[in-house]
Amino acid sequence: MTGRHEIQSHLKGETLVRKGLMRRHAETTTLRLVPDLNVIKIGGHGIIDYGREVVFPLMEEIGTLSQQQKVLVVTGGGVRVRHILDIGIDLGMPTGVLAELASKISEQNAEIVTLLLSKWGGTRVKTGDLLELPTLLHLNLLPVIHGTPPYGLYEHPPETGLIPPHRTDTGALLMAEVLGAKSCILVKNVDGLYTEDPRVNPKAELIEEITVEELIKLDMEDMVLERKMLYLLRDTTNVKEIRIVNGHQRGNIAKASRGEKVGTVIRV
Repeated sequence: MTGRHEIQSHLKGETLVRKGLMRRHAETTTLRLVPDLNVIKIGGHGIIDYGREVVFPLMEEIGTLSQQQKVLVVTGGGVRVRHILDIGIDLGMPTGVLAELASKISEQNAEIVTLLLSKWGGTRVKTGDLLELPTLLHLNLLPVIHGTPPYGLYEHPPETGLIPPHRTDTGALLMAEVLGAKSCILVKNVDGLYTEDPRVNPKAELIEEITVEELIKLDMEDMVLERKMLYLLRDTTNVKEIRIVNGHQRGNIAKASRGEKVGTVIRV
């Protein structure tokens, strides 16, 4: 009887956790599926919840931009997410269940935004169909996807409390990274990242540009983006910065997609 056949592999005999192995692959170039893609995350709380006065002009701007550049629209949840999280936490639901509940809200917003963008080829994309994106863009369609990462019941426990740490900002960054996008733009209801919440402290200063490490060291009490994004951005290969812009002011998204000075830039 011959010995058992082994498949020859550079990972043969590896544990997949050895530090030297990780360092050896650190400089490996990965495929960028859509390198000229703009991932545009629309906040639920900061944009969609404001209704037609804010949403309709923004849809016009994004639709027009999609005729000139490749765009993936990612939707957030907003006030309804806060409502369901409040109820779930009060009833003792674990973090994984809270993540499942919250994802359904951002999915609803994705359906709404898809219909509003139908004039420009708005097309609903499910999480599992993300790799269909190159084909959809080749057909001149405008893909829309909800932003909650599909961890669901397997959501990572937060350092403190129960609120799921990976929400729609984080999901937009993860999608931009796996697609090799050129930009990840967060569309909010403020001009960018401030030293404090400008709605609470009108004297708060806008931070136009900052590195991830600098922002982590500031250890802010509150931020306009999800804290988990900072730690993911430190490790990303393709996406080296994220931009935060005010979606209540027309033209900001187009400026950000062209790399012009607007809002806040957070760089690695």
